[in-house]
Amino acid sequence: MREKVEDFWKDTPVREITAGAIRQSAIRLYPNAGPATCNRQVIVPTQAIINHAAELDWCPPMQVKRFKVATKVKEPATLEWVEAFAEHASPHLGALCLFMFGTGARISEALAMTWSDINLKSATALIRQTKINDERVAHLPPRVVAALANIPSNHNPDGSVFRYVHRTTARQAWNNAIKRAGIKQLSFHSCRHGFATSLLHAGVDVVTVAENGGWKVVTEVVRTYGHSRTEKSVTDAIFDTNLTQPEKSKNASN
Repeated sequence: MREKVEDFWKDTPVREITAGAIRQSAIRLYPNAGPATCNRQVIVPTQAIINHAAELDWCPPMQVKRFKVATKVKEPATLEWVEAFAEHASPHLGALCLFMFGTGARISEALAMTWSDINLKSATALIRQTKINDERVAHLPPRVVAALANIPSNHNPDGSVFRYVHRTTARQAWNNAIKRAGIKQLSFHSCRHGFATSLLHAGVDVVTVAENGGWKVVTEVVRTYGHSRTEKSVTDAIFDTNLTQPEKSKNASN
């Protein structure tokens, strides 16, 4: 990616690299790619380089309009879906599904887990978030602890927890389990999606959801996972003083 952008601009003076020129470079470099690829592969890195030069007073800072990307509605896994999947999957594959749903781990993070990262006694897991170059200690709900404990393994500290080396090797088994369970086809990421959506619908505040799921930007949780509920009766909560006015309700009862 970086080499392609560097080769395109070569010795072009910075003053000639305009916002319009950057957008055109994305089209020329990736003529058959979608808007998201053009943004990610060209506009973002080129703008970052220009703005770094601006910090050195070599040129003015620049803002480049991104290509519009159609928002895809991602369907979250539900507890019912996850339980049905686990029932028809092998122990380690079922545990993988429950682990991602219960911790919000990405598939790449889950597959990288070794037994040295898992502490069943304290119900915690060290998750290395390579996507954002960070790590977090996740709580393991009891259902996840039980699933991990039931994986047939000698629990070699350096051994892979879920056995699969890469998502491509796990996908076929994943799809087969879905067919056996007779449930809707969902992706690995639907479990992470379900983690966020389930907590938000349970009334957990978005900051806590972001912290426990490893999101650096809180607004990303709202934008991506904050789906509205379908049942209209949810507005009954307005008149439930135990939810909306806990202090006043408590004082009145005293």
